Amino acid sequence: MQTDQIVSSQSGSIQDGVVASYDFKIMDVIKEAWQCTSGLKGPVLGAGALVLVVLIALSFAIIFFLDLFPFIDENLIALVTLVINCIISILSYPFLAGIMMMGIHRAIDAPVSYQMVFSYIGFTLPIVIASICMSIMIALGFILLIIPGIYLSIAYMFTFPLIVEKNMDFWQAMETSRKGVHQHWFKVFFTGALMVIIYLISTIPLGLGLIWTIPMFVALQGVLYRRIFGIASV
Repeated sequence: MQTDQIVSSQSGSIQDGVVASYDFKIMDVIKEAWQCTSGLKGPVLGAGALVLVVLIALSFAIIFFLDLFPFIDENLIALVTLVINCIISILSYPFLAGIMMMGIHRAIDAPVSYQMVFSYIGFTLPIVIASICMSIMIALGFILLIIPGIYLSIAYMFTFPLIVEKNMDFWQAMETSRKGVHQHWFKVFFTGALMVIIYLISTIPLGLGLIWTIPMFVALQGVLYRRIFGIASV
C-alpha cells in the first residue's frame, strides 16, 4: 500500500491532451530505475534476443530468396536488399514499443513477461507512421543548425508508449511527448546522458554489466514516462 502511494505521488497526468505540471530529481529517477531492474532482466533480455533472432532470420531468408535469381543485376539486388532491410527495421518498432511497455509495467510494479514484446503488433500502423514522421522531423531539425534535431530526438522519445498506453494517434502522441518533455527538457536530457555514461561504463568488464544496464535503461524510460504522463492502465 505504501509503495502504491509513493508511485501515485510520483506520477504525472494528462487532461484533455495537456500534460500537467511535474518535476523530478535526476538521481531519484536513476535510483528508482536501478531498483526496477530487479525482475526486469530476464524478460527484457529474453525479448531482445528473441526479436534479434527473428529479424536476423528474416534478413537471411530474404537474401537467400534473392540468391535464387542469379540473373538479376547485382546492383538491383543490393538496392532491393537495402530497401527490404529498411522496411524490416521500421517494422521492428512495434517490438520496441513492447519493450518500452515492459519498463512502464515495471515502473508501477505490474507483471512483466518477455511475451509483451509481441503484444502491441496491433499498433503497427500508427507506430510506423509515427516513426517515419519523427525521422523526417528530426532530420529536418539536424539540417536546421543541428540543435532542433537534438531537441526533437529527446522530445519525441515517448511517442510509442503514448500511442500504445494512451491509445493516441501518431501526431497526437508526438505532440504530447514533445510538450511533456519540453517542460523539463534539460532534466530529461541529462538523465538520459547519465544513463548512457553508466551504460558505457558497464561495457568495460567484457560487457557483463550490460546484463543490468540494458534493463535499467528500459526501466528508466518507464519511470520517466510515469512521472511525466502518468499511467492510466496497463
